Amino acid sequence: MTKIAVLVGSLRKESVNRKFAGALEKLAAGRMEFVYAELADLPHYNEDLWDNVPEAVTALKATIEAADAVLIVIPEYNRTYPGVIKDAIDWATRPWGKNSWAGKPVAITGTSPGVIGTAVAQHHLRTTMVTVGTAVMGQPELYYAYKPEHFGEDGAITDENTKTYLEGWVNSFADWIATTGK
Repeated sequence: MTKIAVLVGSLRKESVNRKFAGALEKLAAGRMEFVYAELADLPHYNEDLWDNVPEAVTALKATIEAADAVLIVIPEYNRTYPGVIKDAIDWATRPWGKNSWAGKPVAITGTSPGVIGTAVAQHHLRTTMVTVGTAVMGQPELYYAYKPEHFGEDGAITDENTKTYLEGWVNSFADWIATTGK
């Protein structure tokens, strides 16, 4: 089974992006194993901390390195991606010569109640992820305007059109991993 490191850019307890990641996980069941990186305790990037590396940093790097691919699910804050994702990117590219991101197939998505569904943040993040050496899935892009009525109590998608659409995206992600994975 393909192992996917999942980074959710919202730390909020009732995050719609965490719920969205869970819905994608349900659609990928049987083909992909989602392993969620814990970002809540990740400190801001600080070169001085390499002298006594925080456990959250070593756990993040290990999660990314053990995965076949990475899925980043983000909200949009002020037309860009959240700082916790920037910190995760910076920690995982270091120390020099030990870039945990190198060559990893990556897909980026996100959701918000707004109609553009994190499009600008995803664009910024794609640019960054190419710079750190990942193989970013370019198409299809997935900008989802979150509608709580499309999800059941268990997080499964209840709206058939939404389910079909998102299944197509998950299938494309699986194909991307097979094409670009190591």
